[in-house]
Amino acid sequence: MNINWYPGHMKKTYDILQQKLKVVDLVIELLDARIPFSSSNPNISALTGNKPRVVVLNKEDLADTETTKRWIKWFADRNINAIAVNSTIGGIKDTVRRQIELVCREKIQKYKRQGRITYKLRAMVVGIPNVGKSMFINNIAGRKIAKTGNKPGVTKAKQWIKIGDTIELMDTPGVLWPKIEEQNVARRLAYVGSIKDELLNMEELAKDFLEEVGRIAPQIIRERYGIKNLALDGYKQLEEICENRGFIKQGGQPDLYRAAVMILDEYRKKKLGRISLESP
Repeated sequence: MNINWYPGHMKKTYDILQQKLKVVDLVIELLDARIPFSSSNPNISALTGNKPRVVVLNKEDLADTETTKRWIKWFADRNINAIAVNSTIGGIKDTVRRQIELVCREKIQKYKRQGRITYKLRAMVVGIPNVGKSMFINNIAGRKIAKTGNKPGVTKAKQWIKIGDTIELMDTPGVLWPKIEEQNVARRLAYVGSIKDELLNMEELAKDFLEEVGRIAPQIIRERYGIKNLALDGYKQLEEICENRGFIKQGGQPDLYRAAVMILDEYRKKKLGRISLESP
């Protein structure tokens, strides 16, 4: 299965981002804490250039805690300010504000030397589809401003959102890149829901997922789905799950699609626990 998803609105978004970058002071890049490498859009890094940047490992509640700590250190070792957050709960506003003020400290000091009491720091929030940008913005704004949804492609427009007296955030639609060369990257983006399920072969995706997670956290697959032999091909594991869960179609055939959708849905909803798919 060759996975790619780059609809026309993403190209338009890139063009607008390039224009708006001229008026922002910093970029806040949201990554999925489970897949920091795969969820980092290489085109965004090239586009933002030398702009101050804060990396936010979002959905940290879905990722392995120790692995996330290693990622934070990995970024720090490369002089990149990074924090891990769960945007579905409160209490992240002050953390984010401190990071913004930290990476923009030179500009703030300049304003103070000039005697400016009031000033604005403008930040652009960027990331792949379904990484939680709108939920993140609503959280630190303390109110529902940006439209949210646990599926890719919810945010369609670019909008400025005021956060307190000194910070404005620009929410942007999630964007991928035109051609995802590494299919292991594409698969992980699909696992976490950043590529529309309608474009995917769900049975093949779930087969790959079972094999990958079986290597990372075998006890979870064994205990959750009753798989006795994790050395089995992923399709065989799917068939076993169908037997264990009673997912049998008329005629006695295993309903692989139903099992595949269930497995990926459970992963996305944390029913499998904290699983990081990438380590630094």
